[in-house]
Amino acid sequence: MCGIYAAFRQPKIDEFKSKALQYSKLIRHRGPDWSGNVIQNSTILCHERLAIVGLDSGAQPITSPDGNFTLAVNGEIYNHIQLREQFSNYKYKSLSDCEPIIPLFEKYDIDAPKYLDGMFAWVLYDKKNDRIVAARDPIGITTLYLGKSSKSPETRYFSSELKCLIDECDQIEAFPPGHVYDSKTDQITRYFEPSWWDASRVPEKHVDYKKVRESLELAVRKRLMAEVPYGVLLSGGLDSSLIASIAARETRKANEAAYNHVLDANKELSGIDEKGSLHATAGFSQQLHSFAIGLPNAPDLLAAEKVAHFIGTIHHSHTFTLEEGLDALDDVIYHLETYDVTTIRASTPMYLLSRKIKAQGVKMVLSGEGSDEVFGGYLYFANAPTAKEFHEECVKRVKNLHYADCLRANKSTMAWGLEARVPFLDKQFLETCMNINPEDKLIKDGRIEKYILRKAFDTSDEPDAKPYLPEEILWRQKEQFSDGVGYSWIDGLKDTAEKMVTDEELANPKPEWGDDVPTTKEAYWYRCKFDKMFNKSKAAASTVMRWVPKAEWGCHADPSGRYAATHDHKVDEISK
Repeated sequence: MCGIYAAFRQPKIDEFKSKALQYSKLIRHRGPDWSGNVIQNSTILCHERLAIVGLDSGAQPITSPDGNFTLAVNGEIYNHIQLREQFSNYKYKSLSDCEPIIPLFEKYDIDAPKYLDGMFAWVLYDKKNDRIVAARDPIGITTLYLGKSSKSPETRYFSSELKCLIDECDQIEAFPPGHVYDSKTDQITRYFEPSWWDASRVPEKHVDYKKVRESLELAVRKRLMAEVPYGVLLSGGLDSSLIASIAARETRKANEAAYNHVLDANKELSGIDEKGSLHATAGFSQQLHSFAIGLPNAPDLLAAEKVAHFIGTIHHSHTFTLEEGLDALDDVIYHLETYDVTTIRASTPMYLLSRKIKAQGVKMVLSGEGSDEVFGGYLYFANAPTAKEFHEECVKRVKNLHYADCLRANKSTMAWGLEARVPFLDKQFLETCMNINPEDKLIKDGRIEKYILRKAFDTSDEPDAKPYLPEEILWRQKEQFSDGVGYSWIDGLKDTAEKMVTDEELANPKPEWGDDVPTTKEAYWYRCKFDKMFNKSKAAASTVMRWVPKAEWGCHADPSGRYAATHDHKVDEISK
């Protein structure tokens, strides 16, 4: 991951450069390893780099050999090796996984994003035609914003974060996932057209457990592409635990393959002693680290420790106090650029943990976002009236992930220059699991939420198979992250908001909020903080969508999972 900023057709580009560099500096936390910029015609592209792949030669922006195309990318392209082979005649300047986007664009133009497998937001400038093209990954794992200014109608601004656009733009939008912008038409069009996109088309094919398992394993395997130390976020819930378990298996396989390669290549040079033992100086092994956070004795911490011991990771369990969480709120809202209650609640522990992880020398982690949307894992899904409505809600939630969980995973971690990758949102995995008959996903007949995902990784009926997880974790009921870190976290937020916002203030929302009125003191408190940071900008507020459960399914007004009627807290069982 990195940070990008671009201004296209800026009439006073030479004067504007100093401003552009300052705007880019606002997102240097996303890319603390290096900074670069390129000016062509009246366009500037800026890049703040976080080096994960191609460490020595992946600086950006990248310019094509003929000098015509300039590219700035925030993301990871998992099929870059295949693309390099496909465009082997192109004269590459680096080992960057992003550089193949240039020859891909030369061949496919605005269809180029269709052929990328990864998470990305990129801006490419065509000097000859004075044209800019921008694209965002299919689900919106990577953040991107588009800004316009009434003072300079032809200028278009692009940035990884909202804060870079506030001073110049009076119109800002969250760039829609799976879309591409072309200045030639000044239009944003959708390139991502999966078979499951139309929510009214209800899948009929029943679950293939083997396919579910294999597609998730492949998704994790792809995302271990890195030349730096990596780890896994481990809450102890089903989703992060499965990702951690698969990553641990894949890491062991990679280490064994590297070990055997060294043995076969040259025993003497590999550091093999007379007894055939590998010296520690061989230097190719990667030990998987796992990270958890919570208030002292939080349910997530207890479960995460049990999982880490079972799968064999080097585990780091961190705690935070309520006061530390409250002290971080302003920073969290500044980095998240939202006032959504659920997102802020869950992001604060993640933000605090990310700082700890970066301090321990890890630059990339795998995370479990997306599973609840794909499989209908939120507890309110138990109240879905029909399988059709269950499926429609899943599709809607996946499409809106960029406003909530994707935004949280990206910005909470990138605030500290840590990259989060999310296997559950892999294109192939989505194609498999969004096309499962929703009858199989329903929470009914004694089945717990996400039953089919659990069953896909249940090896109890497979002779000699090593279990992925302890049974009590594999079948543990869902805790939403903001609950699992400790129930007193949410209670503390509510109690503090009660002191900060009066009944009169809540009853008299600010006129500039229009119809987007907070209904709780906690929501009111966050909105006031957001407005203060972003200059009461209507353009900034227009990029926010609040996450709320489906009220007509009998949900509690508070988005916390523990308020769902189906919630059955099981800390005692986990701690045994």
